[in-house]
Amino acid sequence: MAEAQQSVAMVAHTGVTELHHEPAAFGIAAPGWVALSMLVVIGIMIWKGVPALIARTLDSRIAAIRAQLDEASRLRAEAEAELAEAKARNAASAGDAAAIVAHAEAEAKQMLAKAEADSTDLIARRRKMAEDKIAAAERGAIAEVRARAADAAARAAAAIIAERHGADADKPLVDRTIAGLGRPN
Repeated sequence: MAEAQQSVAMVAHTGVTELHHEPAAFGIAAPGWVALSMLVVIGIMIWKGVPALIARTLDSRIAAIRAQLDEASRLRAEAEAELAEAKARNAASAGDAAAIVAHAEAEAKQMLAKAEADSTDLIARRRKMAEDKIAAAERGAIAEVRARAADAAARAAAAIIAERHGADADKPLVDRTIAGLGRPN
């Protein structure tokens, strides 16, 4: 009995495997039929050209993706060219702006120097004009004084001559003057 208990304990411990009988048709069990139906479906797919259709579809998708990648590469190259051109224009504009500022500063300095030279010339011309006016006024005043002095001297001489000479005294002087008119100098 001890052996029977040991064998029952062993069976309880390890378990018993029961074999089940699966249904089969033509000697093929269910997994075999699944495998056979899969082979038939794969055969029909190959016979109808499904792999070629899939390959054409994949090829067209690959071509479309490749075209998109090429377009993206072209757009990127254009964008990089535009960026480089914009940077070049920006640098040129900065250089142009600096040149314009430098030119404006130089022109302003030239204008300032010209204005200073012109103002110096203008002051010199106005001083010369004032001196000329003063000299002209002096000459005019001297001429006026001389004219007045000559007029006064002529009146004084006329008065003295009128007092000292009469018509009798003037007659020989007039005769002598008339006689001198006929001879050449």
